[in-house]
Amino acid sequence: MTETAPTVRRTAPGGSDRPLTEAYDTALLDLDGVVYAGPNAVEHAVEALDAARTAGMRLAYVTNNASRPPRVVAAHLTELGVPAEPGDVINSAQAAARLVAEKVPAGAKVLVVGGAGLEEALAERGLVAVRSLDEQPLAVVQGYDPSVGWAQLAEASYAVQQGLPWVASNTDLTVPTARGIAPGNGTLVAAVRAAAGVDPEVAGKPLPPMHRETVLRTGARRPLVVGDRLDTDIEGAFNGGVDSLLVFTGVTTPAQLLAAPVEHRPTYLAADLRGLLEPHPAVGREDGGAGCGGWVATAGDGVLRLSGGGDRWDGLRALCAAAWAALDADGTAADGRKALAELGF
Repeated sequence: MTETAPTVRRTAPGGSDRPLTEAYDTALLDLDGVVYAGPNAVEHAVEALDAARTAGMRLAYVTNNASRPPRVVAAHLTELGVPAEPGDVINSAQAAARLVAEKVPAGAKVLVVGGAGLEEALAERGLVAVRSLDEQPLAVVQGYDPSVGWAQLAEASYAVQQGLPWVASNTDLTVPTARGIAPGNGTLVAAVRAAAGVDPEVAGKPLPPMHRETVLRTGARRPLVVGDRLDTDIEGAFNGGVDSLLVFTGVTTPAQLLAAPVEHRPTYLAADLRGLLEPHPAVGREDGGAGCGGWVATAGDGVLRLSGGGDRWDGLRALCAAAWAALDADGTAADGRKALAELGF
């Protein structure tokens, strides 16, 4: 089982005097926006993951995207230059299937709104995927797939209105693609919710079923969650009581990080996956503000201010500490636009 720590009320990014590959035994890596975007690898991801693996860190890929089975994801990763086996991939379809299996008898039929990832996850649990309410399913499971359209959403709505248990793999509103940000499963779930007037049980990040699935399948003892989303990856780590690394290769912006509530604050931050290979400087208190590297950040009159110089990521770390302290003090996010512009963000 994972060695989890009590949930930490983080007031500043953390520091590590060792590379993260040495401080943690397993990296639990999100995929979309972290390792790849659509068919292409994120810049520096392949080389960074190869170096992390060489350093002895186990790599596991944990995704809320339920559309593709682990074997397909592993093959895609391998083609990109990131060698992976199906057992290295844990997706929200597997967590959702486990939840469904706890609600229905073995061999039961389950209405699927989604793709092959859900169908194979259900089969692994001894359940039978069907596509019509006429086949008398005992539950509904919904996950992202580009093929999902009105007919599938309507079928789910009819089933949920009849009282069938409804499990959603995740509720991410968006998904990164090679062309930009597109509607995610949460957007499709919202359509069924609006029609049926019922909320689903959700399996994926940031909720406990996904963390449980990941722990059961990886056996990680000191894991590090690595992701690009505050509301799934980082909040999931917070809920699981484990450390996290936020990378800025996906949807989160520095401005959003400065305004993050407690559950959305990562332990570490880095431009990309090369952050796994480095020590991370600690943030200290100095000159009435927060200091990191050569930077000092302060908050006053609702505005963040920055002085000094050095690596811009150290400047962002200092700004986070000042911004989070101000937010915790009075619940108001300080304006960091000018300070971020000074760092080139």
